[in-house]
Amino acid sequence: QVRLVESGGGLVQPGGSLRLSCEASGRSFSSTALGWYRQTPGNEREMVANIVGGGITNYADFVKGRFTISRNRAMNTVYLQMNSLKPEDTGVYYCTTWVAGVPQWGQGTQVTVSS
Repeated sequence: QVRLVESGGGLVQPGGSLRLSCEASGRSFSSTALGWYRQTPGNEREMVANIVGGGITNYADFVKGRFTISRNRAMNTVYLQMNSLKPEDTGVYYCTTWVAGVPQWGQGTQVTVSS
């Protein structure tokens, strides 16, 4: 059974940085995509970034140039480095992967950007 555990959220001032981590377990992730989604207040869950087994990354337009997704050498931990944070980045950030095309979700970590 796939398990995804996020950490690293918190309160940060506008312009600040946070680094989210997600530890994945329950299977090999060496050839599996891992990604981050978020749900901001009043909105549906949306893709932030993902990284596939070969290291190819994809980003939503609203985070390009500010966020960086990466994974460790063991391929079982994915990170999201978030810089130049804005109040509109406030929300719950979820780690995700896909099993037979079905998304699996972590419990989420709250990110609040406020002065």
